[in-house]
Amino acid sequence: MTNQVIGRNMFHGYAGSYSRQPDTIIDTHPAGGAIAFGAGVVYGSNGVVRTAATGDTAAAFVGVAVREVKSATNYLNQNEGSYVQYDAVPVIKRGCVNVICQNGTPALDGDVYLRITANASFPNAVVGGFEAAADSTNSVKLTNAKWKGGKDANGVAEIRIMTTLHA
Repeated sequence: MTNQVIGRNMFHGYAGSYSRQPDTIIDTHPAGGAIAFGAGVVYGSNGVVRTAATGDTAAAFVGVAVREVKSATNYLNQNEGSYVQYDAVPVIKRGCVNVICQNGTPALDGDVYLRITANASFPNAVVGGFEAAADSTNSVKLTNAKWKGGKDANGVAEIRIMTTLHA
């Protein structure tokens, strides 16, 4: 039997994939518009969830849209997928989940920021995405989340949502 080496670092996986199952709370809500896998969501009107936007605060953060059953709809880019208006969106409200880190370098127990406003200085940073560095009033610091370590070569990192802010 020959030995095999995996390597020094394994990839985290895909954005929106939950990473540790114990002590996880996932709840389902209707989508109030297009929501990408791994996006930070807040409540909209009539109980829907939507991607975070300008004017939202850290207290409005509900959780992360996870890829529970639905698969990506783009064959050539399996790392990106989304929910559309009125889809059932599973939202992780407590536990660990993989997300794209758009800005900064995440570190163990580092602060997590949620982008609420686009900034031309960071053209690849989408609203509703997660970051390891503050961007003035364009992002809000989440009080109930921390990074679990660094990001992989694909920009995927793990965050831990420690407490639920909303039932």
